[in-house]
Amino acid sequence: MDELQELVVQSGEREPEARSAPRLELTVEEAIEEHVGSLGFAQLVHIFLVSLARMFDAQNTLITIFSDAQPAWRCTPSSSSSSSSSSSSCSSSSSSDGMCGLDRGAWEWVGGNKSSIIAEWGLVCDRRFIVGIPASFFFLGSLFGSAVHGRLADSYLGHKKTVFLSCLLTSITAFLTSLAPNIWVYALLRFSNGFARSGIGICCLVLATETVGRKWRGQVGQYGFFFFTIGFLSLPLIAYPARTSWRTVYKVISLLPLGYSILIVPFVSESPRWLAVKGRTGEALNVLTKFAELNGKKIPGNLAISNPIDTNSGNATKPESLWSARWATRRIATIMVAGFAVGFVYYGVQLNVENLNFNLYFTVGVNALMEIPAVFIVSVFLSFANRRTLFSSSAFVAGFSCILCIPFTKKTTTRGGNFAQLSAESVGFMAASMVFDVLYVYCVELFPTNVRNLAVSNLRQSLMLGAAIAPHLVSLGRLSPWISFLIFGGLSIFGGLMTTWLPETRNAPLCETLEQQEKQEKLSSAPITEMEFSDSSN
Repeated sequence: MDELQELVVQSGEREPEARSAPRLELTVEEAIEEHVGSLGFAQLVHIFLVSLARMFDAQNTLITIFSDAQPAWRCTPSSSSSSSSSSSSCSSSSSSDGMCGLDRGAWEWVGGNKSSIIAEWGLVCDRRFIVGIPASFFFLGSLFGSAVHGRLADSYLGHKKTVFLSCLLTSITAFLTSLAPNIWVYALLRFSNGFARSGIGICCLVLATETVGRKWRGQVGQYGFFFFTIGFLSLPLIAYPARTSWRTVYKVISLLPLGYSILIVPFVSESPRWLAVKGRTGEALNVLTKFAELNGKKIPGNLAISNPIDTNSGNATKPESLWSARWATRRIATIMVAGFAVGFVYYGVQLNVENLNFNLYFTVGVNALMEIPAVFIVSVFLSFANRRTLFSSSAFVAGFSCILCIPFTKKTTTRGGNFAQLSAESVGFMAASMVFDVLYVYCVELFPTNVRNLAVSNLRQSLMLGAAIAPHLVSLGRLSPWISFLIFGGLSIFGGLMTTWLPETRNAPLCETLEQQEKQEKLSSAPITEMEFSDSSN
């Protein structure tokens, strides 16, 4: 009680001072840099809570590596011992599709008929190309979901509520997927699951990066990818004990986002930048005040957050569109083309692990472990390296590593594999992971707050479009593995070349509106930026 009275006295003593002091109006960026702290304890806790959701994003995205995998098969004892014609004799040393032409009773799945959707629904031989449809539907769902969640987060719900909605729907759709009666219902539910989870990555990235100063923006953008890696690593640990039932794996991963949406999301703060853009400057100040207190700092009593939208101008009633400025349209188009290539390679290489002729759990674990150095390398390099250089160089390494896999590719009938090929593939995947991570951070820095979430959602759509096509190349790779590696390598190099037409954003301030960003970048000396705006003014 005494502490409460003391707090009242202090606030009462502070009020006349605040009233007498002139009004101090700052942008969210200026308030964070000058009074909250560029990166403190409050932001670290906030980023940790936000980034946890990326684990469920990874699990729901990559679960098909196990649920849709080609399981091992063997001859039944009766068929092995019986004498039959050579045309119908059973040999377990045959290739993965060697059971084609045999009587169904002559062979069996090693892990049982429930080990994967291929085993349960007989997706082999003339039906083997159907296997890629559910994964493609998942990424198509993510493509459409990115547009919807981006619009919801930017215009209506905000990022916090969109994360809650996305996690809740992800949990529901994952559980329903475990009950699918056939491949077509399964594909439809995978589409809905992709639609639901698409809001997680978009909003978590924005929520994390918009609460810190410009110095830490790149590194903070990587923390979410680290948790994505943890989710990726957890998949073999979840899938192996449930290797005889793919439905159990879906049920397990459906519980985690449900718990997160109920127990964790209420403690997450909304983006103060988004609140300011929406005119809710008082709420933005409350968020910043809470962060400042946890960082051991104090917000001046006369501080007010400026509204980046000029309410006195005619533009107040006409919200800016990402497509209203030619330079912004050109940028997002370039980012989306690069995103298509990156999504195709990043997700395709992960799904393509079954064509490496190694134990599936081992190769997934190796790839997941390669994401860890990728996150740390990118985090370090983002503190001093140009975004364009880091993106393009990583893309070139990924491309050439995939192409290097071709000489080691040969059709084998055992799971012995080739360690030289695995090493090249692992380096290529690590570089592809770096490209994927940098591209998100780069996109965040290229656009202002009022269209940033929409820009990131458009990038995500292009990533998902590339990912939606990749499973069919993986299916083709079961017949001709070298083709998949060649296309992955070529597209990666092409994506790296696309940044030639984008400006550098390292240490650039995060603007609130398109108009502000155009004015800010016109003052810079970057030749590409000057060319962009001179073209736009024509």
